[in-house]
Amino acid sequence: MILAAGLGTRLRPITNTIPKALVKVERKTLLEMAIQHLAKYGVRDIIINVHHFADQIISYLYENKNFGLNISISEEREQLLDTGGGLKKAAWFFADGSPFFVRNVDVISDLDLNQLKEYHYSSNALASLVVRNRETFRYFLFDQEHRLCGWTNLKTGEKILSAEPAGETEMLGFSGIQMLNPEIFSLITEDGGFSLTHLYLRLAKDQFIKGYLDTDSRWEDAGKPAGGLMN
Repeated sequence: MILAAGLGTRLRPITNTIPKALVKVERKTLLEMAIQHLAKYGVRDIIINVHHFADQIISYLYENKNFGLNISISEEREQLLDTGGGLKKAAWFFADGSPFFVRNVDVISDLDLNQLKEYHYSSNALASLVVRNRETFRYFLFDQEHRLCGWTNLKTGEKILSAEPAGETEMLGFSGIQMLNPEIFSLITEDGGFSLTHLYLRLAKDQFIKGYLDTDSRWEDAGKPAGGLMN
């Protein structure tokens, strides 16, 4: 799944006329880069949620013949559902029972998804979140067994401990890429718009939510202007 329904507020005024997914970086749209990243590792079926300038995204995919893949659209025009609500609405797409990737459209990454998949299967996790040791103000907290146990916002001082950590905790920044088991849908009790962060913190006490540390791949947050990145 590619999460592409956001308003792109950090990219205004660019996103006053186009959706964030169609902003170009290095002469490609963010959506094309996300699709190609998944396709490189054998993904053939993708669902994309849309809200902001949804018609532009749908037309873009049609004009590019879905980049040769099987692409479905999850409509959120009437209500923006955030990451968790967007995932819940698309639950029907994952009825085959197989684990699946979820990535934000506004991250640029060449992460080896085969390695993430191997980690996810071997760790018996409900969700494997790709994280990096990077500067941000919002961090997930993981214990020494790489299990999610909390979250903190350094700007506001807010801190949530949702599970008893095994030893010391480590602060790591989420990379916007993850692999999930479809069993997660049976555990979602939230309605409407809600974030995956909220969901993971609620589930972390009883479920294995693991962190996959990415130290080698390229990673960029393209959801905000940066020197030389947007063009």
